[in-house]
Amino acid sequence: MKRSDLIIPISIVVHLAIIHFTLNYFLPSHLIGWKTISAYLGFWVLVCIFMDFYPTSRKERFFENFHRFIQVFLLFCLGYFTIFAFKNFHFQILNQAYILSWLFFFLLIYRILFFYIRNKWRILGGNSARVIVIGRDRNLKKIRQIFDEPELGYRYLGYFDENSSASQTYHGKVAHSYQYILENGVDEIYCLASRLSKQQLNDLITFADNNLKKIKIIPDNKEIFTRAMDVELFNKIPILNLRKSPLETPYAVYGKRIFDVIFSGVVILFILSWLTPILYILIKAESKGPLFFRQKRHGVNKKEFNCLKFRSMAVNSQAHEQMALKGDSRVTRIGAFIRRTSIDELPQFFNVLMGNMSVVGPRPHMQAHTFQYETSVDKYLVRHYAKPGITGLAQIKGYRGEIIEERDIINRTRLDIFYLEKWSPLLDIQIITRTVTNALGGEEKAY
Repeated sequence: MKRSDLIIPISIVVHLAIIHFTLNYFLPSHLIGWKTISAYLGFWVLVCIFMDFYPTSRKERFFENFHRFIQVFLLFCLGYFTIFAFKNFHFQILNQAYILSWLFFFLLIYRILFFYIRNKWRILGGNSARVIVIGRDRNLKKIRQIFDEPELGYRYLGYFDENSSASQTYHGKVAHSYQYILENGVDEIYCLASRLSKQQLNDLITFADNNLKKIKIIPDNKEIFTRAMDVELFNKIPILNLRKSPLETPYAVYGKRIFDVIFSGVVILFILSWLTPILYILIKAESKGPLFFRQKRHGVNKKEFNCLKFRSMAVNSQAHEQMALKGDSRVTRIGAFIRRTSIDELPQFFNVLMGNMSVVGPRPHMQAHTFQYETSVDKYLVRHYAKPGITGLAQIKGYRGEIIEERDIINRTRLDIFYLEKWSPLLDIQIITRTVTNALGGEEKAY
């Protein structure tokens, strides 16, 4: 047995020990017994099995695993309170939340230590995988960047290709790789499909199967395989879903919605509740018209919704077709202030609460612009796979407000698609933080 085979059993034992000792320490003796403890420990194991928590990919980093850890812990909390519900005694929810907070802290400390020790062990040469690459094309450099990260535990030995090279990592033609693999204890073979004939690829697969070597194929189509995607099985037939987004997972759908409801509720209750009457007086005193500006915009899947803003312009006929320009005479004095500080966007938290928008996501554009750019900007409509947001990645990168050049909308679309494909809770938090600091410091295109 390899020492790495002990990682999962050790993790299970440590997690169960933490749960056992934490609950025994914090819960009164009359609330805890061996049956109750056994129920909690068993439920933790079942949740971990259901969520496939313990098997970790070699390339998995702490924050990737942290997302699953949060899912597992939330499900465990659900089971924790369910077990208490079958007991015939009273308990205070705040006390239980306090206990679960300590449990979360102890489990999190172990996860941090686990990844720290694992990474150090790999850097020192433990839990390593010896790898070679068959073929050389534009993808080799990118693969090397992964192999050269010592904490991932790969040991890159070199590559084979039909074209000779003076590189120290070049070991010969493809036919020479078979003997090298056997003599050097290679664990994994990475094949660049663009450099191999069908016969060469079949021979390598057969060789790997007959010699207990893992073989991995790197496809050739850069346009397809560099985007976020997922493999689905239709009656055992692999189908590539080229628009798979992390935002589509149940964890993201429900987690993001819960966050949106809580965050928007806090803003409405503690900010808009007193700010709205003040702005009503100031806006109405300067120009006639409604307090709120309502504009139909396109949301998720291009569905229409009424986007709310505090009115910052005098009432005019071009409001639904032309966005504000620098020095725009339509903008009132109070309007200039609330636009510069992004206060005019705050009513969109009502949109978030109603489910039309999210706190973070691609900014919704006025319909006239959607119709214009969907035919002139490549992949523009992809941004409509997600709920529009009050703020987004493109906005914190400077692509907000007036579109002066074509590259403005192209880069905005590119960043919106990047957000869809690379979403994580941490990315949302970073965007919200940058949005607040940008608003306080003032933004060049906030006019």
